[in-house]
Amino acid sequence: MPIIAPSLLSSNFLRLEDDCNMLNQSQADWFHLDIMDGRFVPNISFGLPVVQHIRKATSKVLDVHLMIVEPEKYATNFKDAGADILTVHIETCNHLHRNIQQIKNLGMKVGVALNPHTSIVLLDDILEDIDLVCLMSVNPGFGGQMFIENTLHKISKLKNRILQRNLHTLIEIDGGVTFENASTILKEGADVLVAGNTVFKSSNPIAAIEKLKSVSIK
Repeated sequence: MPIIAPSLLSSNFLRLEDDCNMLNQSQADWFHLDIMDGRFVPNISFGLPVVQHIRKATSKVLDVHLMIVEPEKYATNFKDAGADILTVHIETCNHLHRNIQQIKNLGMKVGVALNPHTSIVLLDDILEDIDLVCLMSVNPGFGGQMFIENTLHKISKLKNRILQRNLHTLIEIDGGVTFENASTILKEGADVLVAGNTVFKSSNPIAAIEKLKSVSIK
């Protein structure tokens, strides 16, 4: 069964506690938290105080996705705020191995995210060192975008690399995940589905999560 990580970027910020309680009652495995700085991506979302409050509202995994420049300046702060997984973008890290080691030394699991145009070949030298690869299947910055179909090829190629090296690195897909494409995404080798609008714009988010959780590979 896939890991389902609803993205709180699509939640109702005026009712954030209610949405956290809903996720706690659902089959969601992780809370996916998108941190945007308005520099790496053309949007600003939320920051450390919101993460701290969400941590108090759930015991589920906080999957924190840093879409920011200079993530090394804030890694300790996000650890203190309650992050369980901290994902940095390969495009923002001039010293990626150093960033990875910093996060691991802080006691968090570490992920590396790739934008749609970024080749998975760039992961070859660090794949053994990370717990998760987040493949962006939309251009980062905004929710509600259409899934980029070329992502399917990237998933397949990355999965082959992981299996060939006998690793357990998870593949997370972030952007445009729907009921219609979830099965195909999983068939190519994905492990984690980030879902924003598919969950929070649904008339019954708990049922939507259950439906994603039960998606079978055709």
